[in-house]
Amino acid sequence: MSNTSEQAESAPGTSSVDLVDRVRLAIAHGELLPGQHLVESDLAAMFGVSRGAVRSALTVLDVDGLITRTPNRGARVRPISLAEAVEITELRAVIEGMCAAKAAQRATAQERADLRRLDDRMRAAVEVGDSAAYSVLSESVHESIRRIAAQAAAIDVLDRLRYRSVRYQYSVARLPGRPRQGADEHSAVVRAVVAGKPDDAEREMRSHLQSVIGALYDLETQGALYRIPVPTPPSSPAGKILTVPTSG
Repeated sequence: MSNTSEQAESAPGTSSVDLVDRVRLAIAHGELLPGQHLVESDLAAMFGVSRGAVRSALTVLDVDGLITRTPNRGARVRPISLAEAVEITELRAVIEGMCAAKAAQRATAQERADLRRLDDRMRAAVEVGDSAAYSVLSESVHESIRRIAAQAAAIDVLDRLRYRSVRYQYSVARLPGRPRQGADEHSAVVRAVVAGKPDDAEREMRSHLQSVIGALYDLETQGALYRIPVPTPPSSPAGKILTVPTSG
């Protein structure tokens, strides 16, 4: 008869692909904190899956840059410094600006209508003060523009950057007044894409992501972030760790 460990290892459950998305969300929402040790058996129990699925998911998350794995020490949630978050956003501004321009050139009538509906839903979420819905819908605007742009290489790069940046997008959305400002910025991008104005679309997208960088610095100045001490070599500058706040 198989023992409990063997049963857990072979038990069917959520696929590793679904599990990767669930762990990403847990990291984004602060359920799994920067520096936290990720134990396979604990994650299997937490998500109701097999240890094999957890092991496969951790491999993907390691490649995405969301976790780090060290031989004989296991896996941990990878902290992201403010400097790295800014660097990621600067790179996104260049690539997503290009995608916005391409989307303005390629969008069909149906795609323009879909973008307008997304914009309306995002602004409605802001009006009722639902910052979580705003975060989801604003990301949907970005995803839709990338899809319309149909730039496969750019989408691949942006997906990997998004996985690493998702941890701070929720923090930014909690800044006072930020959802309304972000909604205005997204609306400007949508209007340019819908109007078929590639230069305007690129400029508005870059401007929006530069604004996000400003919000990141605001978060750091306000000390509104939960910090996990991370040892740094004497030759490396110490940086504050940027994560999702533990409370609103």
